[in-house]
Amino acid sequence: MTQNQNLLEQYGPREAMEYDVVIVGGGPAGLSAGIRLKQLAAERGQEVSVCVLEKGGEVGAHILSGAVMDPIAINELFPNWKEMGAPLNVPVSEDRFLFLTETKARKTPGWMLPACFQNHGNYVISLGNVTRWLGQQAEALGVEIFPGFPAAEILYNDDGSVKGVATGNMGVDREGNPTDAFQLGMELHAKYTLFAEGSRGHLGKQLMAKYDLNAGRDPQAYGIGIKELWEIDPKMHQPGLVIHTAGWPLDNSTYGGSFLYHLENNQVAVGYVVGLAYENPYISPYEEFQRYKTHPEIRKFFEGGRRISYGARAITAGGLQSLPKLVFPGGALVGCDAGFLNASRIKGSHAAIKTGMLAAEAAFDALGAGRQHDELAAYPAAFEKSWLHEELHKARNFKPFMGLGLMSGTLMVGIDQVLFKGRAPWTMHHKRADHEYLRPASDFKPIAYPKPDGKLTFDRLSSVFISNTNHGEDQPVHLTLKDASVPTRINLPTYAGPEQRYCPAGVYEYVKSDEGQDRLQINAQNCVHCKTCDIKDPTQNIVWVTPEGGGGPNYPNM
Repeated sequence: MTQNQNLLEQYGPREAMEYDVVIVGGGPAGLSAGIRLKQLAAERGQEVSVCVLEKGGEVGAHILSGAVMDPIAINELFPNWKEMGAPLNVPVSEDRFLFLTETKARKTPGWMLPACFQNHGNYVISLGNVTRWLGQQAEALGVEIFPGFPAAEILYNDDGSVKGVATGNMGVDREGNPTDAFQLGMELHAKYTLFAEGSRGHLGKQLMAKYDLNAGRDPQAYGIGIKELWEIDPKMHQPGLVIHTAGWPLDNSTYGGSFLYHLENNQVAVGYVVGLAYENPYISPYEEFQRYKTHPEIRKFFEGGRRISYGARAITAGGLQSLPKLVFPGGALVGCDAGFLNASRIKGSHAAIKTGMLAAEAAFDALGAGRQHDELAAYPAAFEKSWLHEELHKARNFKPFMGLGLMSGTLMVGIDQVLFKGRAPWTMHHKRADHEYLRPASDFKPIAYPKPDGKLTFDRLSSVFISNTNHGEDQPVHLTLKDASVPTRINLPTYAGPEQRYCPAGVYEYVKSDEGQDRLQINAQNCVHCKTCDIKDPTQNIVWVTPEGGGGPNYPNM
């Protein structure tokens, strides 16, 4: 019997609340689903009860993205979003794509830029602020939103369909024992449950396994995106300027690249994405990002500036071939929980909004027909007829091609996107999961990264500090190990302890015990919920689970 089952035996049963639709995750996908459900109910004079659970302390607290937003989906959700005050204030004014060597930058001529890198008509945004705005619209329409309440468990009916979810227990100490502040989690039952947890969703992963949703699909591909928000010298600020780079500091065989977006108020968002299929266990995505900022073409933007915030998040980048089956009895996957991001455009917010809307429309029609707990087959059918499916079909070869290396990948993407405009007669495939690409440390030499200067480049702990990350020190560690012996038995001797490098928050470190033995120390209080460890751990021994409600980062304007 698990600790949670013991607590249920002692303190149960849990209080339960009934809804027509429960939505797990208060990001763009989940909120758009709730909004669309309420819009349809108002249009047709029907009552639909909708609840959104959000693990962050407030709506938008855990949202991190570049971001340049294509308004195509928000145009459909709120045609008058400008009059309503949606925070899309900075239209893209210029696109630059640079190939970097260590000291030089080569700009790609505009006529050579594939359509996926052209952003005319798009907006440089803070996705966190757009999400907060969506939350306000959802609440105004009658959606019940519960921030600080992570969905920790899937509930099932006797027939195997999803019944709803349960929130995590509160007031439990590190050993899982109840404290004086203990509160049993709550059950939320629904006719349909939509899962919108973002990339590598904790419950979405369980649903994929239970219902075999990945059968016949390519393995999913991920990246880690690391981002800083800066206030820069007004002389260097150009609202709407969008810069992407490829090349240095990564080697030719490692997929990755940067973004630098000029927002309003002299602020810029700068970040780096590293594909998690990299082979060299000595690579540190965080250190590569810090090194990137020292390039002469990049550092000029930050001289005299001030870093405001920091964060990191995994992105789901496999594309159309890696999409799981979207529906199962009693629910559906939407947004990045399924993997709708368009890696070629470095955009996913429009896809999240659209899939939230499509799933909501399918659920609304099912409720109107008196159905519940069955498969919402109308949702994937509508997706396949949508502009989003067409967009992702055109982009389907981008990520597999870029896995060939920078030069070969760039050439093939150019042929695929410029010559064939995404309609080539071939489809490339992902062969292995990201963690399977990591090779033994004995195949490589350690990478000597420069020390941070505290002005342009920074260490991880000072970065975590400005992410406003917080977890109760006495709560259970939410970064769990299937087998506690694996880190020192396999990961350290074979892969030189890659956890120390792929984590962007200093969560994992190998330390010596009093007896001189190595052990893995997990500093869970530093975790920014990026999920990279859950993805890249070579033995898949690390499992990220939901911490106590409200824990994690609290991103402002990210």
